[in-house]
Order: sequence, then structure tokens, then C-alpha cells
Amino acid sequence: MLIKPYERELRSQVVALSLRAWRPVFAEMRDAVPGFVYDNFYPAGWEKRQTDDILAVLDDEAGAVDVAVDDRELLGWVCTRLHEEDRMGEVYVLAVDPAHQRRGVASALMAHAAERARRAGMAMMMVETGGDPGHAAARTTYEAAGYERWPVARYFKDLSPGV
Repeated sequence: MLIKPYERELRSQVVALSLRAWRPVFAEMRDAVPGFVYDNFYPAGWEKRQTDDILAVLDDEAGAVDVAVDDRELLGWVCTRLHEEDRMGEVYVLAVDPAHQRRGVASALMAHAAERARRAGMAMMMVETGGDPGHAAARTTYEAAGYERWPVARYFKDLSPGV
């Protein structure tokens, strides 16, 4: 496996890989969050929202994106954001093709992101994920890499008429 900078020729492959990787996550998340929250975040469906978000990252932050490849096959990708005001690097997006999950690809991409941040003078790393069952594997990956969970409570209220 080789981790290298993202190239625009991989754009459609990165999107397709991400949607494959996140399909089971969103299927489980759908039942774990209030319906009005899910429906407001994904009014046109999760695939549309995620595709738009991924394309924005690839187009606007291409220099912060790295891909894992093996024999010219795309295995996964990571976007590393730097928050200089907090001296913090962030694993902003991480996706691994389902055919290559549980083979160390995510761990390698996370280590690469941490090294990128370290070289930029950051003192810590952060990654966010959901607390729902669909994100259980992500939480396991982050904890195995030495990330410590910071408890956060996020509340939502439905503002629909009559509610």
C-alpha cells in the first residue's frame, strides 16, 4: 500500500468509494436518530448530501487530501484539516473501500494524517464521528489508534408547526 497526494483524476472513484463505505453506516444511523433530524440533514437523501460534501472537499481542499492505493487500485482516502489557532490537526474525512476494510488501511491513513499535522507544528489530533450503532466500527478504529473520547451532547428540537 502506498499513501500519496490526491489527484483530480481520482475524483469519481473517491466519491464512489465513499458512498460504498458509508452505505451501511447511514442505513443504521437512519433508525438511531430522530426522523426530523435525519430528514433535515438529508432532504434529498444521504447520497446526495454526502456526494456534494465530498466534492466540495475534493475541489476546495485537494491539497489536504491523501489516498491509499495498491497496484493502482484506490483503497481509501483521508482529508486532514489544520486548525492552527488550537494547534490541532483533524481527520476531517476518512473512508476505506469495504473490500479493503479491516486490513490496516484506515490505521495507515490516520497515521499519515497525524504525521502531516505533526510536520505542520500541530500538538494534537481530533476526529469526530457519530455515537449511533452505524458508527461503531469508526469509534473502534479511532480508539485503537489512541484517540480518547471527549463526551459531547448535541440536542435537536423539531420546529415544525404543531410540534
